[in-house]
Amino acid sequence: MGKIRLVQTPWLNHSWHVTLYVTPRGLTTSPIPYGDCTFELQFDFLRHVLVVSTDDGNAREVSLHPRTVADFHAAVMHALSELGIEVRIHEMPNEIPDAVPFPEDHFHGAYDPVFANRHWRVLVQVEQVFKAFRSSFIGKASPVHFFWGSFDLAVTRFSGRRAPLHPGGVPNLPDEVAREAYSHEVSSAGFWPGMSPIDYPAFYSYAYPEPPGFASVAVRPAQAFYSEDLHEFVLPYEAVRTVADPDQTLLDFLTSTYEAAATHANWDRAALECAMGVPGRPRRI
Repeated sequence: MGKIRLVQTPWLNHSWHVTLYVTPRGLTTSPIPYGDCTFELQFDFLRHVLVVSTDDGNAREVSLHPRTVADFHAAVMHALSELGIEVRIHEMPNEIPDAVPFPEDHFHGAYDPVFANRHWRVLVQVEQVFKAFRSSFIGKASPVHFFWGSFDLAVTRFSGRRAPLHPGGVPNLPDEVAREAYSHEVSSAGFWPGMSPIDYPAFYSYAYPEPPGFASVAVRPAQAFYSEDLHEFVLPYEAVRTVADPDQTLLDFLTSTYEAAATHANWDRAALECAMGVPGRPRRI
């Protein structure tokens, strides 16, 4: 889905044009341009289908069930073709080691509908907190969006200053993409379902470039810690899910880790921050 959006959409700063967005049913690309028309791909984790729809009212569905990556890739491309959409994508997965091109991947074929539904429901709840957190920053900030390469829901704040050239080196990702993504100073936070070396669902927060003293700050809540492997703060999802007020606990983590980054990097916080937004009420000037 993400690669299809990538090849059809003009490049937007920091790869914001490739992301997916949380919906009341799953994840979507949002409308994708195709000549004079638009189309959209939506994962529906209630019915467990991928819906491919066009702005002329036509649609096709691809079932989500245990099948190989190669089979799913072929089914998606066939559905697009039936709708008159011909696209060519780079068929190598990004940001993972030992990647296998989609048409050749006859090894990976798992699909767990219960897990997929639960993961999406976590994203739905987390997105609301991320959006509230985003509203308290008047400087440049990303949308709350899902990066399919690293498989995380993320929101990023920018100081407005240029950053040193990123070293690159992300598996199966061109260095020019990583360098454009980190062209400016950031404080970024997100949620991801777990991968080595953190093999459990967790929230994270990091700064690029990481300022001196950032790693030693005591952030909230107490269960959060700085990972020397990842060079970012980590808060286990379980530590949020099981407390009396999960939203406030997550907000505490997002706020305290941002403050650690912004303070130690000498951001102009007075010019960048504002009160958290309130529904229906314009921000006071």
